[in-house]
Amino acid sequence: MSWLKSILSISIIISLSACGGGSDAGNGNSTTPTNDAINITSSAESAQQRLPCENATGEFCDLRIYQVMTESFVDGDSSFDYGAGYGTSHHNGDLQGIIDSLDYIKALGMNAIWLTPIFESIATNGQDEWTDKLDATGYFASNYFKIDPNFGTKALAEELVTKAHEKGLYVFFDGVFGHHKGNLVTSPKGLSPAGGSNPVDYSNSDTLAFYQEVAEYWTSELCLDGWRLDQAYQVPLSAWQQIHQTVKDASANNAKASKCQVNGNQWGTLGYMVAEVWNGNSEIVASAYGSNSSPALPSAFDFNRRYALVQTLAVEESGSGDHDASTLTASWSDHNSYPDHAQANLMLGNHDLVRFGDLIQRGGLSHYWERHKAAFSYMAAYSGPITLYYGDEIGDEVANFAAQVDNSVCAAQGLCDDHVARSSAHIKGVTDGFTPSREQQALMDYVSQLMGVRQNNPALYQGSVQNLYADKDLLAVLKTTKEQQVVYLLNVSSDEKKVRLAADLLDDTRTLIDLITGAEIVIDIDHFEIAVSGLSGRLLLVK
Repeated sequence: MSWLKSILSISIIISLSACGGGSDAGNGNSTTPTNDAINITSSAESAQQRLPCENATGEFCDLRIYQVMTESFVDGDSSFDYGAGYGTSHHNGDLQGIIDSLDYIKALGMNAIWLTPIFESIATNGQDEWTDKLDATGYFASNYFKIDPNFGTKALAEELVTKAHEKGLYVFFDGVFGHHKGNLVTSPKGLSPAGGSNPVDYSNSDTLAFYQEVAEYWTSELCLDGWRLDQAYQVPLSAWQQIHQTVKDASANNAKASKCQVNGNQWGTLGYMVAEVWNGNSEIVASAYGSNSSPALPSAFDFNRRYALVQTLAVEESGSGDHDASTLTASWSDHNSYPDHAQANLMLGNHDLVRFGDLIQRGGLSHYWERHKAAFSYMAAYSGPITLYYGDEIGDEVANFAAQVDNSVCAAQGLCDDHVARSSAHIKGVTDGFTPSREQQALMDYVSQLMGVRQNNPALYQGSVQNLYADKDLLAVLKTTKEQQVVYLLNVSSDEKKVRLAADLLDDTRTLIDLITGAEIVIDIDHFEIAVSGLSGRLLLVK
């Protein structure tokens, strides 16, 4: 949900903003090679930072999640339509549309799907158009134990989960456990949350018991793999500890359930839970993670890193952007405050944020497609789970959405910052009349390549991080596990950069292999000569 999010993000934005600014120069794909190479030697900054995915059990570290905004995604069956909603979409998305898109999602290299809420929001007499739109989002449910008939049926939900499992995809539902619509239906056990509808009152034990029943019911009924947790700060940490235990218990039972076995594999056993806490690191720890001695949830979205990334390669929602690669170095150490079990999740966008393409547009920046590829390369090098919002893989944007729309009219136009990204999906082979452009297809292919490289190289998704070098234009990072090292280089300028990387920074090696192109870079006496094109990232395996 987006209430107060633009306000809450201010503290994050301020903390990440670097002094000075930068402008993007040049057009198209052209780059201007520099004569002077950047020397990265053993005297460079090289303190190794442990990240949770290095030492944690790691079951969530390689999650590559594809997020779907259910009502705006794909209209797979015209008998299931809302016809209303926030944003610019058709507002007719449904479960059948998601089922029809599973092969596409799998081909992108993703291994999980997160659906925005699909529980029923019951209309009331005299309900106005704004409540109709809110109902379509699913974020104010009336019946947590029924699939919204505007999206489909329980049988369709079961089919979706089973077919996703057949294709090797986890499925996560969206859990809104802190608020609900006023006309709430009691649970099968006769429970209801106490207090008001937004937020609910967790000082009454019925509230916790109600939401535990919700979590247990769907995890067990559908062999569900986990939950995304909306506005997690509304729920006390102690309650999250108990709801998390409920999900773990249900997942353990799924491990023994014959109905959860698909193609010889047992599903519904993952028990992933990722919290949305739209705030700084200390608040994320206090509201979601807990401590080493008293752990709560295993994962939360990495808003700090997201803002640093968009400020570096585009602008953030306010229009601020420093385009400085060194901004990203501070965010690597942000996780030092997290408890050992925490596995932060990085996204580029979601349904409450402005699409990355629109942020490039808002910043008046050129090199549109290169910026997308650079951002995705950074995500591929991230230690921990990652989430891709539908449409970003084809560089989707709302045309001409550069300036912020007046708040007095943006909701009616579907152009407010917190829901402009809720545009109709364009899924190759599924959406009638859609054929990706050459640039869209190239970006989609690149994302698929990156996800395959990430899947096959554990140093990327669970490696420790060594910041080798950072200046305004270039970031150099070494990712390391016991078995593997990968060098990640990100050039955020439009000019090609030449890098001389000292070999003694790496394990005993004579060759670097580009994990995307397969090109080999052979040692030159005691260093490697590496070219990094403007606005691009390189992932180099130490061999």
